[in-house]
Amino acid sequence: MFLISKIFWLIVQPLSFSLLAVIAGLLATAIGWRRIGAVLGSLGALVLFVSLFTTAGPYALQALEDRFVRPTPPTALSCIIVLGGAFENEVMASRGGTELNQAADRFIETASLAKRYPEARILVSGGDGSISGAYEGDALASKAFFDIFGIAADRVIREEDSRTTFENARYTKDLLAANGLTQCALVTSAYHMPRSVGLFRANDIDVLPWPTDYRTSGKVRLGFDFTQPSLNAQLTTTAAKEWTGLVAYYLLGRTQTVLPR
Repeated sequence: MFLISKIFWLIVQPLSFSLLAVIAGLLATAIGWRRIGAVLGSLGALVLFVSLFTTAGPYALQALEDRFVRPTPPTALSCIIVLGGAFENEVMASRGGTELNQAADRFIETASLAKRYPEARILVSGGDGSISGAYEGDALASKAFFDIFGIAADRVIREEDSRTTFENARYTKDLLAANGLTQCALVTSAYHMPRSVGLFRANDIDVLPWPTDYRTSGKVRLGFDFTQPSLNAQLTTTAAKEWTGLVAYYLLGRTQTVLPR
């Protein structure tokens, strides 16, 4: 299932879909199926235009980010769960050091919470999610990061096997039970929080959603935008992936609702 999902996403993400639709349209036209070719080519061009020159993607991403607001800090936390996806593991494998990507706020926010709640344990959930499986996952990569912030190694529980959000929740459940941990904050990107909460709830894990890593201003409106096509395409791809994951997990029976509250 993991490999199938990776291949599926490589095909259906907006820019790939646009290219494949245009190629299919050209091939259809070449063999005489001109009407089908025109439809496929037009569909590919439309998806490309929407991705690059409208705010449809950012708007769809914003809807996910707005689903869970950051809560008032509680008086106590027994643990902080942070989902992986913030380290550039392929770069680190060849160049060394600690390299973070756009999701770095997940671990920065976790370090901040760790200082605020010095008694809380930290559970890092994240193995190698690459197709090759040849790299160090975030649970292992985070050791050097937490060392920089002076967070003791014995505070950190590492879940090193998960490759997907579904596995994050399933494997974390066992570690929480083994360590007797409840009252946990869940730290992940704001757009990723609905899918994460849905999966954790489906595994009977009660968490306090703690969103971070916002990608939109919260004031995006639908319309045309010719000023930042590369950013629009990036946000559209992220939104499409997350919405696809929400629907897929619901259809597979892994979550109880498409869009958790």
